[in-house]
Amino acid sequence: MGLLSRLFGGSGSSFETVDVERAQELLKDGAVLVDVRTSQEYRAGHAPAARHIPLDTLGTRQRELSKDRQIVTVCRSGARSARAANQLADAGFRVASLRGGMTAWQRAGERVVGRNGKPGTVA
Repeated sequence: MGLLSRLFGGSGSSFETVDVERAQELLKDGAVLVDVRTSQEYRAGHAPAARHIPLDTLGTRQRELSKDRQIVTVCRSGARSARAANQLADAGFRVASLRGGMTAWQRAGERVVGRNGKPGTVA
């Protein structure tokens, strides 16, 4: 059993951990960015193309995602997105977790939007 599986309780399914540059490449190739933060965090600031599915609802909402497309999970710092990636990998999805989360995204100069498309912040 791998370290991530031991830490996050998975059954050994694997997922990739990617930096912002690699995440952008995956998104350009058709991947779906799934933000697993709380609604309050998401409203404060998120990546423009992100789809919001909070971690605590992922189990019941994963049917909204396609197993035909790569998924990149993101949270604030990377811990919750790793848990989400592990859960999705266990369910048979091709998934990657964004290392450093939205904090890394913003630090890399990528766009962060809040309500009504106005500039947002990562809380």
